[in-house]
Amino acid sequence: MTIDFAPFFSWPIMAALAVFAAILAALGLWRGIRGATLRTLALAALLLALANPILNQEDREQLSTVVPIVVDRSQSQETAGRDGQTDQALAELQERFSRFPRIETRVVEVEDNAETDTPSTKLFGALSSALSDVPPARVGGAVFLTDGQIHDLPGINQDLGFNAPLHGLITGQPDEFDRRVQIVRAPRFGIVGEEQQLTLRVFDDGRSTGGTADVTVSMNGEELETLQATPGVDTPFSFTVPRGGNNVMEFSVAEVPGEVTAVNNRAVHVIDGIRQNLRVLLVSGEPHAGERAWRNLLKSDASVDLVHFTILRPPEKQDGTPINELSLIAFPTRELFVEKIEDFDLIIFDRYTHRNVLPILYYDYISQYVENGGALLIAAGPEHAGENSIATTPLAQVLPASPTGDVHNAGFFPRLSDEGQKHPVTRGLDGTGQEPPAWGRWFRSIDVAEPEGQTVMLGDNNRPLLVLNREGEGRVAMLLSDHGWLWARGFEGGGPHVSLYRRIAHWLMKEPELEEEALTARAVGRTLEATRQTIGDDPGPATITYPSGRTETVPFTQSGPGLYRLEQRTEETGLFEVTNGDFSTLVHVGTVDAPEFQAMISTEETLAPYAERTKGLVARVADGDGVTLPTILPVRGEVRINDPDRMVIRLTDETVLRGVNTVPLFAGFAGLSALLFAVAAMWWREGR
Repeated sequence: MTIDFAPFFSWPIMAALAVFAAILAALGLWRGIRGATLRTLALAALLLALANPILNQEDREQLSTVVPIVVDRSQSQETAGRDGQTDQALAELQERFSRFPRIETRVVEVEDNAETDTPSTKLFGALSSALSDVPPARVGGAVFLTDGQIHDLPGINQDLGFNAPLHGLITGQPDEFDRRVQIVRAPRFGIVGEEQQLTLRVFDDGRSTGGTADVTVSMNGEELETLQATPGVDTPFSFTVPRGGNNVMEFSVAEVPGEVTAVNNRAVHVIDGIRQNLRVLLVSGEPHAGERAWRNLLKSDASVDLVHFTILRPPEKQDGTPINELSLIAFPTRELFVEKIEDFDLIIFDRYTHRNVLPILYYDYISQYVENGGALLIAAGPEHAGENSIATTPLAQVLPASPTGDVHNAGFFPRLSDEGQKHPVTRGLDGTGQEPPAWGRWFRSIDVAEPEGQTVMLGDNNRPLLVLNREGEGRVAMLLSDHGWLWARGFEGGGPHVSLYRRIAHWLMKEPELEEEALTARAVGRTLEATRQTIGDDPGPATITYPSGRTETVPFTQSGPGLYRLEQRTEETGLFEVTNGDFSTLVHVGTVDAPEFQAMISTEETLAPYAERTKGLVARVADGDGVTLPTILPVRGEVRINDPDRMVIRLTDETVLRGVNTVPLFAGFAGLSALLFAVAAMWWREGR
């Protein structure tokens, strides 16, 4: 309540009137004039009326004290029953604060950011955002309900934006233990067939178990070996990159009874295999038009080292040419097919016929090369149906089809078989979307008996044209026509000879993306994408195992012949396992070394320094199967000491002005009555 003035005249005039009134009053009092005192009071009342005093009364409302409750809902809170403790503690905390009408709570749920690949717990950032519209004087304190794994801790002396206690209520048990494995150093790329090395480390968080830990190492789903790792000590591991493209390495440490979670007991590293220049041996039995198509294709690829021989003059040919006029070198058969055969990634026999160039024993060497993991391509011509066909040599034991001796000379459109529509070697070739196919015709094919493996292309009268087969650890392909060069020359519009030849070569060299039965997965942000290739029927749904351990069955959607895909948006991050039948693959969603998975045990140490500085407390909420919370103590004024048993909340003195009531003291009948009373008293005194 205050008194203000709103004079009817300016203050200089009011001052002059006051001076004049003071002189009159002083003169009357000095001369002892009868009624001078009443005259003085009457003049004062008149001046006060002209000054127009106004009584102001403010209507103010007490503001509430704001207390944010920051609730940790990160993935680490979903383990070891912490989510249940969090829900119970939050409910009880809200009920207790509701007993204090002047305290307003703000519950802030902090989850992993779905827009980032690096999950972490950022509670202080959420606290700052929650208080962005609250004056610091209204903040009575802050309560963190968390497991203590916080990844945006400010500096210990950094201003938090308010002067009130910060309290930490910690979920989890005080004696927790967790074992985890982490990749410390590892290459992102490696040359196929060369040795690489990475370093891993096993951590025992919470307590030391002593001894060693068994770490199982797998590459592309196949177990390599088991390492003995000492917790806390770097463990090196040497390996060889087995293939080009992505190679998924999994490191799994044996689970320890009683540990908090097994989510971080596995770690994944993806290394891209890079092939050194592929070594291809191309042997042409004789010069022909299709020879140039193969040579041009292989020579145009900078990643291919090509060794090409063409048999121009077989040894048995007797044409009278003098020896000194033969300028070509002799075919180095022993060096190529005995001493260095293992150095080649692919051997191509292009219209090759059995002559005395290769000893019969060498064909057996080639068969062993295939069975041990090598790749062989037969590009057959009319000679393959003759009596000197290489199908009559020991090489026949790895060939998927034997010639019948018939050569068909008639125009036909190469077509994909039912398996070819699904097989990655031929699936989606340009021109297959119409009938007849949008490419040129071929005019010759070699007839074979019922082939083994997959017949992916058909010729005249549905005869086998392209046969693919696995033999031992290696692979064999047979192209039963020598007219593929017509596509290269653009005959009748040509055809996709480059795509076809390249895919055949890459399938033979076991490129993962051309496997006919395969399950692959990758992460795009927080979306898990899985692809299933098959030449069979619908593979059925996939089972996704989340990092938290829960599983979900998700159906595939057919996106093409033999190609099925699924997309699953994930809230969790970490290592996912996707299984479908006998196939299984791993994929890591989010950053591999995300802070959320580096440590999973609950701890009081992270918040203790901040609670100490702000006169707050840190306490665990676990009490058997339930929770227990410290009592709440509201206080006025600044908090000066720590209370080890109670959460102190500083009540605010802030108010808000709702309105102002003004009452003129000399307005209306009250002012008129005062003036009349003063004049009447003066007249009465002087009239005596």
